[in-house]
Amino acid sequence: MASPKAATLSGLLAIVLWSSLALLTTATEGLPPFEVLALGFGFAALFGFVRIALGGRDGWRELRQPWSALALATAALFGYHALYFIALKRAPAVEANLLNYLWPLLIVAFAGFLPGVRVRGVQIVGTLLGLGGAIVLVTRGGGIDIQPQYLPGYLAALSAAVVWAAYSVLNRRHAQVPSEAIIVACALVAALGLLAHVGFEQTIVPNLKQWLVLAAMGIGPVGAAFLLWDHGTKHGDIAVLGSLSYLAPLLSTLLLVLAGRAQPHWSQAVAIGLLMVGAWLSLRKSNPA
Repeated sequence: MASPKAATLSGLLAIVLWSSLALLTTATEGLPPFEVLALGFGFAALFGFVRIALGGRDGWRELRQPWSALALATAALFGYHALYFIALKRAPAVEANLLNYLWPLLIVAFAGFLPGVRVRGVQIVGTLLGLGGAIVLVTRGGGIDIQPQYLPGYLAALSAAVVWAAYSVLNRRHAQVPSEAIIVACALVAALGLLAHVGFEQTIVPNLKQWLVLAAMGIGPVGAAFLLWDHGTKHGDIAVLGSLSYLAPLLSTLLLVLAGRAQPHWSQAVAIGLLMVGAWLSLRKSNPA
């Protein structure tokens, strides 16, 4: 049986990998979003199937799963990304990102309904501090301007957060399904992304650098990260993972600053402080399920 601590660490590694997605995405500038989605998940599925093939007949058995598990993973992976893309098109990026970053808080809230999972008060406080850090980070210490004309975009961003949080918690119901089975969902997401791209976008052929970046996405934040998150949410401390998920926007911003894609700002130091205290509180009295 999987160790809860090891599974929680697996989920944390997924969060770290996701932090590289923003930096990699900047290198795909000019490519339509659903094309990036289709190719990124396509590479993830390709690398996953190669890995499974190397495992022989036993490897292919790992892909077996109930239709309910496959439907949940596919709907969540595609639905989350589609809603997030819609949000960024229909609302300002700052407000859309803030609403999207409610998903870690929602994970902690939803986790309380799972049998055998106890969410402690300090974890809730830690998660709220993480949310505060994300707000400071995204707004750069400025205000939030909510405008009625952007309501469809706001709803899409909030829906994306609900979808991802619900998936992360409901995934626990399929704890017996091997995490490698998510490779099939990645292939289906790639196919759905291709259909959306053909239906709503104009194809732009990536250059060599962009092909390499898309392959890197498939290996890391779009590939291994989802496998690690699947394992973490099934067998780890889901409340702790929800709290620690606020490390993703922080690490993402720091990577952009180090790469020269973003400028240092005092708000980043404040966000680091809030996120570190929040993470410490979340881990201090965690109670792995």
